[in-house]
Amino acid sequence: MSNVVRAALVQAAWTGDTDSMIAKHEAHARSAAEQGAQVIGFQELFNAPYFCQVQDPAHHRWAEPVPDGPTVRRMQDLARETGLVIVVPVFEIERPGLYYNTAAVIDADGSYLGKYRKHHLPQLPGFWEKFYFRPGDLGWPVFDTAVGRIGVYICYDRHFPEGWRALGLAGARLVFNPSATSRGLSAYLWRLEQPAAAVANEYFVAAINRVGREEYGDDDFYGTSYFVDPRGRLVGGPASATDEELLVRDLDFGVLEEVRREWAFYRDRRPDAYGILTGA
Repeated sequence: MSNVVRAALVQAAWTGDTDSMIAKHEAHARSAAEQGAQVIGFQELFNAPYFCQVQDPAHHRWAEPVPDGPTVRRMQDLARETGLVIVVPVFEIERPGLYYNTAAVIDADGSYLGKYRKHHLPQLPGFWEKFYFRPGDLGWPVFDTAVGRIGVYICYDRHFPEGWRALGLAGARLVFNPSATSRGLSAYLWRLEQPAAAVANEYFVAAINRVGREEYGDDDFYGTSYFVDPRGRLVGGPASATDEELLVRDLDFGVLEEVRREWAFYRDRRPDAYGILTGA
């Protein structure tokens, strides 16, 4: 049975300041709503540069509380205006000295549903995230929204299958993977990992990347954002590798039940045999 949700994502270039970056995303969201979109996701740390390319305590200035900071409140107003469910990735300060790489989820009526904190943090040249963030401590929440159950998994998380599966077991139908991924080995993996996760866990994935070169790094963010279905097929084409883009796609959630009958991965799981994965 068809159950089509029109979903959107934004891959954007850094503008140089937070206010104009937020304004740009508000404009994209309004455009998506005019095209009939019901849910939209933004890129990792969407209202800031990807400052993790360097280690500098001055960049803690980008952090704000979630949900009581100005960006999330502004996105709540935007959700009420447009009727969109919005995934809002920001740099969160819980209290002085305690920071997270976080995504807030806001329902179509503007209500704050909760947040996901990135679990897996890289610490290597160009991705010095452990300098800024603590690992996520809120588990693998799935949010009941106006378009159904959605989850979030942030950037480097995607290399770890356990969280993808946890979101599927919690009933996710669509998982947003907001990212800040520059050229190199990951460009090859970018085309493999999210489709593989969508197949293994039998849900839709929205893979969102930044685009362009920012002031703290020597490599371009390569965009190429996309939606992928639970059979591992891209929904429409990917976004540009070089240009900012709003991507709007129709996702037939009715396919999920069909796929789960064809490939009974949840039925055939063997959790009794997986103790070695956690050292049990």
